[in-house]
Amino acid sequence: MFDDDWSITNEEWTYLKDRSAIGRLGFFLCLLFFKKNGYFPKRHVDIPEEALFYAAGDIGVSVDLFSEYDFSGRSAKLHRTEIREILGYRQSTNADAVQAETWLSPRTLSDGNTSDLEALLCQWFRDQKIELPSVSRRRNIIAKAIEAGHKEIFRILHTRLSEETRSVLRDLRDASEDTFSFLKSDPGRASLETVLLEIEKLQKVEALHLPENLTSGMSTARLKPLYLRAGTESVWDLKRHPEHISLSLLALLCHQRKGELLDELGDLIIQLVHKIRKRAEKKINSRLAREVKAIHGKSRLLFKLENAALGNPDGVIRDVLFGVVDEETLAAIILEYGVQGPGYVREIQKIIRQSWSSHYRRMLFPILQALTFRSNNAHHRPVIEALSYIKNSQGTRQRPIPLDAVPFRGIVSEDLKPLVIESDVKGSKQINRMHYELCLFQVLRERLRCKEIWIEGANRYRNPDEDLPRDFEARREQYYGLLELPIEADSFISRLQQDMREGLTYLNDTLPSNAYVMLLDKGKNRICLSPLQPQPEPEQLRHLKLEIGSRWPMTNLLDVLKETELRVGFIDRFRGLGNREILTRETIRHRMLLCLYGLGTNMGLKPVLSENECTTYDELLYIRRRYLHKEALRAAIADVANAIFTVRQTEIWGEATIACASDSKKFGAWDQNLLTEWHIRYRGRGFCFLPSSQL
Repeated sequence: MFDDDWSITNEEWTYLKDRSAIGRLGFFLCLLFFKKNGYFPKRHVDIPEEALFYAAGDIGVSVDLFSEYDFSGRSAKLHRTEIREILGYRQSTNADAVQAETWLSPRTLSDGNTSDLEALLCQWFRDQKIELPSVSRRRNIIAKAIEAGHKEIFRILHTRLSEETRSVLRDLRDASEDTFSFLKSDPGRASLETVLLEIEKLQKVEALHLPENLTSGMSTARLKPLYLRAGTESVWDLKRHPEHISLSLLALLCHQRKGELLDELGDLIIQLVHKIRKRAEKKINSRLAREVKAIHGKSRLLFKLENAALGNPDGVIRDVLFGVVDEETLAAIILEYGVQGPGYVREIQKIIRQSWSSHYRRMLFPILQALTFRSNNAHHRPVIEALSYIKNSQGTRQRPIPLDAVPFRGIVSEDLKPLVIESDVKGSKQINRMHYELCLFQVLRERLRCKEIWIEGANRYRNPDEDLPRDFEARREQYYGLLELPIEADSFISRLQQDMREGLTYLNDTLPSNAYVMLLDKGKNRICLSPLQPQPEPEQLRHLKLEIGSRWPMTNLLDVLKETELRVGFIDRFRGLGNREILTRETIRHRMLLCLYGLGTNMGLKPVLSENECTTYDELLYIRRRYLHKEALRAAIADVANAIFTVRQTEIWGEATIACASDSKKFGAWDQNLLTEWHIRYRGRGFCFLPSSQL
């Protein structure tokens, strides 16, 4: 059944009488289109094909007549005027645009998405019974409303700042460029110097005493451009603004930097704890590799020992057992078992303890003092309590910890309890502080990675409840329906278990006949996958390469980038961070292509400038600072990828979207994602997509 929005009333049917066949069809389609969209079609391609066949069939005329209808002709203009009178609409004026801009401006503070703002604007015109203006006019209204919203944001931010905070912000604004650049700088590699520098930045930001409600009630999407704008401006640029704008930009920058600095300190915890364990494992593995000699046929040797022991249970061990298996072989078997058993875990912990007490403890404890950890799950409360105790007792001289002073559940594993719990000279039990701290930080790392424990005030490590939509509780069923997930946890777990059971069953059934997979009886990775043989090159691909080479024999990468932009227009995704653009779009397009080429090929900005190039390095640097940011790059990449999917012939290239990758790419993901892994090349947690050439 056709969409109800494309239907007309019985009264509207009467307006089709006494018209020619072409007039009835054109009038009917214009009426349907206007009721659906709020504006009139301008071209034949604007009318959906299903609407055309629906209208032609309803009024009994041929579909072929539609090509003869002239949307710019006199009859079409009369039809539009008549339709407006029938529906009670009127054309929009400049006064309507100003009124719409005034109405939309305060809503930009909370509705930051441009598509949402456009939907609100269209609904306002519908409610006022006004024909929608053109797309460019609507975009202009939204841009002016956003600009007015920015002015309101500056006013609100400046009002929320206390006089003391304003004074400190003035001092920061009037400081040297080095001080300002220091606050905006990224962290270096994980080291003691990096930790101290990041904490120093955090202390400088916290010394501003910014109000907690500085950005409350404001859309993150609206604040993001202002934050990026503040980050690209120098001290000299900030001084050029009126004071309420310069102080507001600086306060917003410091507010966002505080969250980023907390995230960076959280990353340092994860990296440092991981680094401690990996170094300890590497050290002990290299040592054991020299000591351990692989003993083959252990089962046979143990069988001989059992027979000898049962055959002469009262004999002397040296005479009975060492006559079957020599003492050196038995010592090697015991050592090999120690490598694979609980003793191996304790040996690693001892090596970690040496590094912890002499070096890494100085790095992680300043971070612990600078951060405030929270958890929404009562199961992880022992970790929060232990962190609080360790933080409060850091300055004391008390080395051991009383047995009942800190929790054990969920912090110390059974294998490590012999190291953590020790006896004093009197024989009473106590806790070894160093080993307990190590266990605590290792657990903290795991909980941070999956946001079971979060950092107060951080951005990425924020409260996971803030990741949910504001109306999640009211619309829980609708959101679960969009994700195609059941509301009941038991149903979700049952379905997941069923999928895993089916996958394991399929693996078990097909594994014996799979020549490319082997199961090993030793080693860390027990499943061995043999590399697949390369497939023969398709014949049509060879012809395609020859044809491309004959048509474009000397095409360089910059020409490909320029041609892609001409077809896709992805440069339109890059907009300046200021309120207006003085440069023409053609000039911006030319300089943006040079910037993208220089940065994408790792050439840099200077090498892309030729002798005949009229653009200077400073001009490219300006475009780099003002126009290039993550969100715009992601949108541009999405446009290019979608364009490739649109023109690609699936019968030749298939339907795999991964064919668009030019290099392997790592995407960040929390540990609860089943695809998450630690990548040795890219470092950090996430999952990787490989290009089609590597599949």
